[in-house]
Amino acid sequence: MHKISPKYLRPLIKLRNEDSHKGDYGHLLLIGGCQSMPGAAVLATGAALKSGCGLVTLHSTARAEQAAISCFPSAMLSEDAGECFSRVPDGLLRFTAIAVGPGLGRTSQTEEAFANLLTRVKEQEDTIPMVLDADALFILAAHPELKKMIPAGSIMTPHEGELRRLISWSTPEEKELELKALCLETGCVVVSKGHLTEIYTPEGEKFVNTTGNAGLAKGGSGDVLTGLIGGLLARGYTARDAATLGVWIHGRAADALTARYTAEAYSSRDLIDALYTGFKALE
Repeated sequence: MHKISPKYLRPLIKLRNEDSHKGDYGHLLLIGGCQSMPGAAVLATGAALKSGCGLVTLHSTARAEQAAISCFPSAMLSEDAGECFSRVPDGLLRFTAIAVGPGLGRTSQTEEAFANLLTRVKEQEDTIPMVLDADALFILAAHPELKKMIPAGSIMTPHEGELRRLISWSTPEEKELELKALCLETGCVVVSKGHLTEIYTPEGEKFVNTTGNAGLAKGGSGDVLTGLIGGLLARGYTARDAATLGVWIHGRAADALTARYTAEAYSSRDLIDALYTGFKALE
């Protein structure tokens, strides 16, 4: 078991070259935010834009895109004409990572579109790693045959309720064994969110986070984490490094906000603006 600490993370940090441009730092495709749940996509988009990746495109419904662009004008848009995720955007090869799930919805139309997305990604000559969260994990649990379609180098980010749909356990020891088996079955790094978030890799490694507090127990915190990890994956970090960096920076932002406002009085939107504290602590 490894504790995630600044000492572990600092050697992983990718530096920015003075002679570079936005195309050098990756392009994230974020898919989420149905008409009834636009906020999740907005939060994930904002966090992705704070991750260091060069470009972020949100593929969502009109309501989520209008909200996202008003809050985060740096994002690019790919509109889905339906009430939910219903079509896979064209030109997948321009993206270096895909994050899917926040506010996605659970309609049969969305399930079909998600399966088509996995198929299209699998067909690409170059692997496009994915971050799978929220409703994407719900669909995977309902259709376990889709697990074999997940591209190499991907990440799952379930909280305990989502994890119990994917695996079952009665004791902490059983949980760890089942998590390791899930990593091997899917080839994914799995971020098991909660108090002292744990990360498991297909290579059998286990990491335990050392940042964060109960102030994160609010709606939207996980969406911020998804956008952050997705942006890091698009930036060129491996799945393991994107996951460990993401959970530590996310928790460090929560700690900074708790010190300033108390754990009660900050929101998931505040987390986005505090992500810089985690990056700064690793300089």
